Amino acid sequence: MGSVDDGVAVWKGVPYAAPPVGELRLRAPREPASWSEVRDATAFGHIAPQTEHGPLPIDPGLTIGEDCLTLNVWAPEGAANLPVMVWIHGGAYFLGSSAQRMYDGRKLVAEGRVVLVTVNYRLGALGFLDFSKFGDFDSNLGLRDQVAALEWVRDNIAAFGGDPSQVTLFGESAGGGSVTTLMVSPASEGLFHRVIAESSPATSVYGADRAESIAERFLELAGVEASELRELPVSEFVRVCGELVQEIPSKVPGTLALAPVVDRDFVPHYPVAAFQKGLAHPVPLLIGTNHDESSMFKLMKSPLMPITPDKVHEMFQAIAADHPDMRADEENEVEAAYPEHSKKRTALEISRDAAFRMPTLWIAEAHSRRARTFLYRFDQATPFLRITRLGAMHGTEVPYVFGNFGVVPKDPTFKLGGHRTALEVSGRVQKRWIDFAYGRDPWTPYDEESRTTLLIDKRDQEVEDPDRELRRAWGEEILGFT
Repeated sequence: MGSVDDGVAVWKGVPYAAPPVGELRLRAPREPASWSEVRDATAFGHIAPQTEHGPLPIDPGLTIGEDCLTLNVWAPEGAANLPVMVWIHGGAYFLGSSAQRMYDGRKLVAEGRVVLVTVNYRLGALGFLDFSKFGDFDSNLGLRDQVAALEWVRDNIAAFGGDPSQVTLFGESAGGGSVTTLMVSPASEGLFHRVIAESSPATSVYGADRAESIAERFLELAGVEASELRELPVSEFVRVCGELVQEIPSKVPGTLALAPVVDRDFVPHYPVAAFQKGLAHPVPLLIGTNHDESSMFKLMKSPLMPITPDKVHEMFQAIAADHPDMRADEENEVEAAYPEHSKKRTALEISRDAAFRMPTLWIAEAHSRRARTFLYRFDQATPFLRITRLGAMHGTEVPYVFGNFGVVPKDPTFKLGGHRTALEVSGRVQKRWIDFAYGRDPWTPYDEESRTTLLIDKRDQEVEDPDRELRRAWGEEILGFT
């Protein structure tokens, strides 16, 4: 039993898998127990274990718990056979939830007559560390959770007014990285029919050796053997995960402690390389990044991205160590493509392009040979964000997609105005995303000849190859970690 609010029906906290606790901790998701009585679906379920004092505030009334594999459904009242949009939230693979107020689906659903599903999945060490080399544990647990949620959608969404043959999978940041990774996973084949990837860190997917070393470091910091992991308190998983999140990118700039793993099974190939080999599911793709992705990480003083000249240099050295055939002058050639900026500004932009922009361009170019592909760059920023030189930061497009502004406490975004323009831009973004979910072209498709890109701003415009010089400087060879 859900609720109805202004013509939108909502069901919250619906279990799509069994609680991953006890013997099911660090194992692939199992089907949930069935029930025959009426179930209350008016409150969000537990959110995945994570720090309560991180950069993403946890809304009052939400609870944290390992029993977190639930989803939420928004649908127009009386809906039938509508396109479905399944949202995978971001948060660097260790933060966030489907219950964040920013992801409230009422406006998107009312605007576009779609059914929206938002998904909780395991995070942090419980979801994105690979202990499989140390015992009876499974890999890529957070991604496996997402596939289990998609299977639930396939089997059940018709009862909520959705069409299981019209599923658009979309996500941002770690959610964007999840969906581009799922595009190359055999386990997800047939479970979605279109994909929207917002700011996907698509090259932040690592090989088994790197994953094993990080899992081993977790065991060292926790002071336990792998055989003790199922008895380790959840609070210890969160605490040690917090240490790893700081330590790993500080030691090797440009890497993350937590990310999908190329396990040769669930994720058989590095995603960007798989796209280039034509191995991704041939479904239509809408993909893009924000103009100033890295400025958020500078603002938050986060180690997750290398944002100083020294750290960027260390990143290139580490990539070269992973790729012995990399040209010695690669770093200098890339830096030369940013001639008008100070060294600090250049470092920010190189970091942005290494993590987000270039992987997105590599994917768009490769996938356009297989399926209709639509590329965007989100440039819209309010007067406050422009005057502070933060610009279109990482994540700033999300409120425009959902139509939810002013839901983050003490958010200064509209301190100098710009709300009316933001609403106008949001209306256009929502229409384009919904058009795509309905199978319509939201703008001119991308191809290797024209490279048409939609620049989303106060006034949208289609531009051919707007980042030509940067694209050429980086080249077509993937620069990333293994």
